[in-house]
Formats: sequence, structure tokens, C-alpha cells
Amino acid sequence: MLRAWRAPPLARARAGAARGWARSAASEAAAESREDSRYRDTVLLPRSRFPSQLPGRLQPETELKTQQKCGFSELYSWQRQRKTKQEFCLHDGPPYANGDPHVGHALNKILKDITNRFHVMRGYKVHYVPGWDCHGLPIELKALSEVKGAENLSPMEIRQRARAFAEKAIERQKSAFIRWGVMADWANSYLTFDPKYEANQLRVFHKMHDKGLIYRDYKPVFWSPSTKTALAEAELEYNEQHVSRSVYVKFPLLKSPPKLASVIDGSSPASVLVWTTQPWTVPANQAVCYMPDSAYSIVKCATTGQRFILASDRVESTAAVLDTQFEVLSTCKGADLADGSCAHPTIPGRVSPLLPANHVTMTKGTGLVHTAPAHGMEDYSVASHHQLPTDCLVDESGCFTEAAGPELKNKNVLEEGNEAVIKMLQAAGSLLKEEKYVHSYPYDWRTKKPMIIRASKQWFVNTADVKAAAQDVLKKVKVIPTSAVNRMLEMLDRRTFWCISRQRCWGVPIPAFYQKSTGECLINSETITDVIKIVEQQGTDAWWALPIEQLLSKEAVAKAGGRDVSDYVKGQDVLDIWFDSGTSWAHVLEGAEQRADTYLEGKDQLGGWFQSSLLTSVAARKKAPYKTLVVHGFTLGEKGEKMSKSVGNVVDPDVVINGGEDHTKDPPYGADVLRWWVAESNVFTEVLIGPVVLNAARDDINKLRNTLRFMLGNVEGFNPETDSIPPAEMYIVDQYMLHLLQDYGSKVTEAYKQYDYSKVVRLLQAFCSKSLSNFYFSMIKDRLYCEEAKDPKRRSCQTVLAEALDIVVRSFAPILPHLAEEVFQYIPYKKDSEGVFRTGWINASSAWKKPGMEEAIEGACAMRDSFLASISGKNSLEYEVIIVIEPGLLFELMETRSEQESPMPDNHVQHHSNSEDTHYRNSL
Repeated sequence: MLRAWRAPPLARARAGAARGWARSAASEAAAESREDSRYRDTVLLPRSRFPSQLPGRLQPETELKTQQKCGFSELYSWQRQRKTKQEFCLHDGPPYANGDPHVGHALNKILKDITNRFHVMRGYKVHYVPGWDCHGLPIELKALSEVKGAENLSPMEIRQRARAFAEKAIERQKSAFIRWGVMADWANSYLTFDPKYEANQLRVFHKMHDKGLIYRDYKPVFWSPSTKTALAEAELEYNEQHVSRSVYVKFPLLKSPPKLASVIDGSSPASVLVWTTQPWTVPANQAVCYMPDSAYSIVKCATTGQRFILASDRVESTAAVLDTQFEVLSTCKGADLADGSCAHPTIPGRVSPLLPANHVTMTKGTGLVHTAPAHGMEDYSVASHHQLPTDCLVDESGCFTEAAGPELKNKNVLEEGNEAVIKMLQAAGSLLKEEKYVHSYPYDWRTKKPMIIRASKQWFVNTADVKAAAQDVLKKVKVIPTSAVNRMLEMLDRRTFWCISRQRCWGVPIPAFYQKSTGECLINSETITDVIKIVEQQGTDAWWALPIEQLLSKEAVAKAGGRDVSDYVKGQDVLDIWFDSGTSWAHVLEGAEQRADTYLEGKDQLGGWFQSSLLTSVAARKKAPYKTLVVHGFTLGEKGEKMSKSVGNVVDPDVVINGGEDHTKDPPYGADVLRWWVAESNVFTEVLIGPVVLNAARDDINKLRNTLRFMLGNVEGFNPETDSIPPAEMYIVDQYMLHLLQDYGSKVTEAYKQYDYSKVVRLLQAFCSKSLSNFYFSMIKDRLYCEEAKDPKRRSCQTVLAEALDIVVRSFAPILPHLAEEVFQYIPYKKDSEGVFRTGWINASSAWKKPGMEEAIEGACAMRDSFLASISGKNSLEYEVIIVIEPGLLFELMETRSEQESPMPDNHVQHHSNSEDTHYRNSL
């Protein structure tokens, strides 16, 4: 039953004025022209100079002023001076010092900063030393790219130019990171070319060498002809559209396998059929491998009458490729091919034995694999087992050497060398088919040019002896998301060795000496220790600048059985940059444990820094350098596409913050929009960014600013120290709001602990929109605007607003530090405040938690929603409501009310029980 009731003019005016301010600041001006604007001075409207938004250049300018005024640059050193045993260490994976800051940097650095700021507010002493990876080929290439005659520069000249280039890149990146609000020990950043860092790196090398885990050997490695150096797997990228010239080649049988002698008639010659995508490797062939447990067939070609041996599973598909038909004459087990041999297709007199191997697959090709030990890891393993030659016929530039013969000498193996080998196969009558083959192929990650596998003498870490222990300790590390740990365990499982030598001069030298006449290597504990002492004082430039007599002692030479220091030369290899950065724990992490609470990097580091750090730490001291790994995805355009300058979808963080040349196209958003984008994204998958995403982030922050402005405006004239109302004396709705605040604080805190910052944003938005704006603010406007300034009814909700303002601001402060500090400057009762980050985390009393009240309020709200739905579009103040209610629910509400002993409001909803004549008044 609803009974109409017309509100008096003053009440309508008060309500109108209240609704006007709550909607937006612009509505205040509009209120002047309303019919009831004469009543405006009779209400206590909110007052605050806090702007609801900062258009144009105001946003970045305000952020810079906030950084300066609120001591952003001093926060790290301030919190390091705390007298607390609670420490949190986030070890910074060093970005590469070879370019300008990009959105990938922003994603990573802001995630780290959110984490660190949360821990600072929680009272921890945070250890976060930013670093840069400064050595390596990419920096060297860029530093020399504009130098004429770079090939004639001395190692020291190359090193000087590379260092200068890296230093400039570091300064550009550092300035950007600071502008994004990243809190760090900027005064003591670690650089991998710092002498003390290099010395600590060599100490780890020393420990691993002493344990026999580092050795020099001749074996095939990934080799970049474009840069003339070995590369690790982590430095490769795969081109899925690479086109190879694949060939089907016959190897004539010289000696039939004994078990097939009766099947293969000597008067009818047979050949084994081989398929390869790398024809240039055929001159290096030493064997043909088969799978012992698989079935093989002897077939007759319907077109030529030739007989071939190939896997039974590959007969039909191979015949189709060769555009013929095969008649199966006989089948056998792969093991029956034992002790057979073939003639090499291009080199007269060379014998290629048939050998068993488990790496042979039946998914493509012929089931018989051409084996070139110098150009394949499995091939090399087979050759080592059977004592076959492993000579390499390819030089550092990727060209055939003189040993390959006059027809091939000096030809590039991936270009004219490949063509020459195919012509040789054709001339010998061994080529059955050539075709283009599109497949995934490794490329040099920097030059974007194809790699080859090439045997050479290199330095290796014996990961086979380390990876089991590494996998064991990794299983004890907390990994977020959990799926990432399995990928890393699989990567470790596949890794049999780690090539750590590079043929460059911009890096940390491998401290080895070589006998001039024999090439024998001299390296031991004494020689390494001597070099470490020099490096710690002078840096690794000393290796190239000093004569060998100052690096290698006579005593060390004598102990090794040598006669004179001058009989030796310094090694020219430097350490892999993954070894550089992977030993950062030894230099940066403090205390006896030298163990970080968290490493936080992109998913590419599962095979990079995460792994090299784990392997070096386990090898040197049998433990992981981290307790938790947090793994995030990559940044992509907002449609999920890769960013590309040619496509025009590259997002520059500097343009995001300060705007582009045309502000209508690229407006200045400020750093907090960039930070909001990071926090709201599901960073454990690919992270999208573009104009639509950034505009949405700005709109979200502006909505948040409006909520904050309402609270700031309504605590004007309120002092929490003298004006607060105890919770027990508050209205039920106010107590209920404290209950929600306590619950919100707990959930937000837990989300931060789990590195789930997108959940923090979702909780914040839901709380501000649903619990505050839509519910609580609409409930308390009458009391805020129409009661006397000091009336307990008004003070009751002001007390809650002050708590809500404090809790909400602290909850988003790690994400939006500029906005948080800006808000604190406008809080009227905070004079000379130390700011958000120096005054702690959310302080919500556990006494606020009252679950029973939540049920009662939700029941009452359900009634309210039902009523409002029945008068859609009309003014609820014009109605008095009588509710017919079940006795059970009435008693529950009364019981809750009597427990709280809350005061009665003036406006009310009247309830009637259908079984007793009871009136109950309550406020929502």
C-alpha cells in the first residue's frame, strides 16, 4: 500500500541542491538558475578545491609538482632508515642498455613499483636496487653502426664507444623510470660494467670452474654468421615463415646390412633415401641414422626401377612427393640395417655407415637422417659415440673453408654455397627432388638474420650436472602464475649444456690463457684469482690494456709446467651476457642468504634471466636466488597485434604522459594513467594498449576523482580527533559502512599480497561505485546537507566519510601515487601531513566487522529496491511507504536494531506486520 505525500518546498530545495553537488561540480552553477535556488544557503553543501579532473597539460604538470612537494625522490632513502626487522627485497632484472624506454619497460617497472610501495606502506624496509645489463653484441653493433671503418677499430676503441653508448641509454631510461614514479635506490644503481660487479661475476665463474662445472670443448653451437659469434638459445628468435631449399638425396649402398643380404640382390643396386632442409651440410656428412625400433621397407620405384630403403610409415608420402609409386619388396626392423654402409653422394671414397639413433622421427622426411656431426647437436652425439670425424668445413662468417674443396671454398653456406651443393648432388645423379620448404628456423635476435649450427671450441656450463638440483629447488619456489613453473622445468630438462663464450670484446673476459704453439689452455684457481684482483681495481679494460706479464704470473706458468709467460696469449672470448646478468645476485643481494623475496619479469625470462640466475646460484651455492617468481606477459597493440613502427601502432610512454605534437590526436595523460593501465590489465597474459585503452583508463581515474571530491567536500569543518562519533553511537547504515570498509580493506590487502593488481582495481571500482556512490552517498545526503554542522547525526556520517577517504586513498596509493598524494594535500584536517607512503597502510578496525548487520541491511535494501522500482522515474521523497512484512524478518531486523542501540533518524520508512499491530521506524 502506497500513500502519496508532497514534500514541503524547503525539503525539495535541500534535496535538489544536494543532488546537484553530488552529480558534478558544474551543477553548482546550474543550481543558481533553478526555481528553488533561493534555498541554497540553507544547506551545508560540500566545499573542496580538489579538481574533479585535470584536463590537458594540467595532469602531467600536477604530477611533477606532487613528486617534488611530496618527496618522491627521498622516499626510498627514508624507508631504508627504518628500524624494523621486516625486510622485503625485490631484485631488479636489468633492462638492456641499448635503446629508449618503451611500454614493455613501463609494464615491468610499474608492476615492481606497485609491489614495493605496497610493502613500504605495510611497514617493510624495501630493498630495490635498479640495474642495467650493459655488455654484449647488440650494444656493440649499435655503437659501431655509424662509425666508418669500424672493422679497423682496436678492442679498446670498440669498448670505449660501447660504454659511452650504454651510458647514454641508461640515463634516458633512468629519467623515464623516475618520471613514472618508480621508487628505487637511484643513487646506487648496479651496472654490469662496474668493476666490482665484474669482479663478483668472475668469483662465481671461479667457484663453478673449481667444481668442474665450466669446461672448454669442441662441439656444435648456435652460430650467427651475421655477427660471427656463438649465441645461446635465449638469444634466438624463430622465424615461422623461413623458406629452406629441401632435397631428397640417395646414398648408394656400399655394403648391404648382413640381415638383408638375402633380400637385397647385389646385381640390383639399392640406395637409402634421405631428406634434409639444409643441403649445404651434405659435404660434412659422416653417417646415415635410423630408428632401431621402427619398421623400414625396401621399395622399387615404378618410374625408374631403382630400389630404395626408407621408413615404412613414409613410403606413401615420399612416393607422392617424388610423383611416382613405390612397390614394397620387403619390410624389416630398423635394427636389421645394422652394419650396413653407403657411399657419400658428392665425395668419392667417403663411406657413410648406417647407425642407430633415437633422435630419428617419422613425422616428416624418409625416416633416415643425414648426419653431419659439425652441424647438429644429435649428429655430434652420434659421431662422438662411434668415433666419427667431427671436422667443421664452415668458417666464422658462414662460408665454406678451403677444406670443403675448390668448388665450395669461400661460398656462403646459406646462399651460393647451398646452390653449389645442390648442383653437385644433381651432377652426381644423387638428387631426386628439390622443393621449397616453409618452416620455423632460428634467427639472430638482434640482426634478424638466419643462424647455423657450427662446431667450434667454446666454453660451456655443464648444466647436465646442475639441472636436477636446479629443478628440485625451483619446485620450492612460489611461481605466479603457477603454470609458468612447468614451462621453466621443461626448459631446464631440455638443456644439456650452456655455451657461455662469445667472440666479442665488449664484455667480461673469460680469464684463460693459451699456449702459442699448442693452443693448450691455462686456467686454474691461481690465474683466475689474480685476474679478479686486477679487475676489481681497474675493471675489465685491464684485460685488453695491460701486457700479459701483468695478468699472468711466472709462478702460475711454472706451476702449469710452462717455461715463460711470453709463450702464452690472452683469450679473446667474453662471457655470455646471460652469465653477466645471471650472476647479479652475487653483487646486489645483501646478507648471508643473498636471496631475494621476489624476481618479477616477463615470460621470456623463463629461458633467460630467471634461468641463468637459478643455474649460477645452484651451481655456486646449491640454492635459488629467489623465493617467489612473478611472470608477466608481453605488451601488444589494443587489437592484439605486435607493435610496429611501419604499422604505426607503437605506443611511446613519453607521448602517453606528455602528449604528442598534436594533443587532439595524442593527449597528455600523465603517468598515473600509464600506471592504472598496468594495474587494471591481466598482466599474466598479453597486455593490450592503445588510444581506446588509455582513454578508458583516464575516464576511470576521473570517476574515482569525483568520488574522492565528494568525500573531501563533505569533511570540510570536520576534525576526526575531536568530532568523531564512536561506532556504537552511529546509525546502523554508518556502522554497516564501516563493516564494508573493513571487508574491502581485507580483500584489497590480500589481492596485493598475491600480486593480483587487476583484482585491486576491480575491488576499488566496485566499492566506489556500488557501496559508496550508489548506496551510501545517496543515504547520507540529507544528514550532510540539512542537519546542523555539529549535529551528531551529521558527525556520524562524516566520521565514516573520513575513514572511507583514508582507506580508499591508501588502497590505491601503490597504483596511483600521484593522485594519492594530491588528495592528501586537500584533506582539510591534515595539516603538514607526512603524506600517504610515510604513514602506513589501511587501518580498518576488526571491531567494525559485523556480519549479522550485513544480512539485515541487505534485507532492508531489498525492500527499498522493490519500492524504488515501482516508482521508476519519480521522486521517492514524495511518498510515505507502508511495508507489510513477515513476522520472522521483522523480529530479525528489530533484534539487530536493538543490539546496536542506534539513534532514530527523522525521515523514515514505516513498516507493518501482518500479524501484529507493530510500527517500526528505521533509516536507510
